[in-house]
Amino acid sequence: MLSVFCFDRLAVTVRDLYFVDPDPAPGQEGPERGVRVELRLVEPQPWRGSIYASQRIVVDTSLLRVDLLESVARGPGSRDRVHHHPVVTDNEPGSRVFDRALTDDPLAWLRGRLADPMALLAAAGVDDLAGYQESAGELTLSLPQVVEAVASSLERVRAGELALTRTRGT
Repeated sequence: MLSVFCFDRLAVTVRDLYFVDPDPAPGQEGPERGVRVELRLVEPQPWRGSIYASQRIVVDTSLLRVDLLESVARGPGSRDRVHHHPVVTDNEPGSRVFDRALTDDPLAWLRGRLADPMALLAAAGVDDLAGYQESAGELTLSLPQVVEAVASSLERVRAGELALTRTRGT
């Protein structure tokens, strides 16, 4: 399942994930499952058709990735693989960063991190920050709905309804 929240120039994607790392760090062998959340830029597109026409939306560059994962072997609620990638370059995530606050309360951590989108944009080196001000405000106002979608997806993963098979290309 993929949910996308678009705010003109910013988007948050939420998806279930079953993942087998081809090059795992020691102690992280074996499949893991959970929910991946990304803050992404929306690529501006030329207007097509009339004012009533559907418009193309391209959710592209990732700025932040949060993986709320658990090893399949340890089971639901273990939170043993919860991490984030604070650095993403050309859509390639940097190293996994394990943060005790993220592991202890993933939803509160996520809510706090996404509460200041402008700081995340600045940290990622995004140009023309002023052009993102309105989108950042819309994301902040919609944060309860975004976090609820993450919580709902996590519940469904833990109930065995999502993240059931290996996800291709992740």
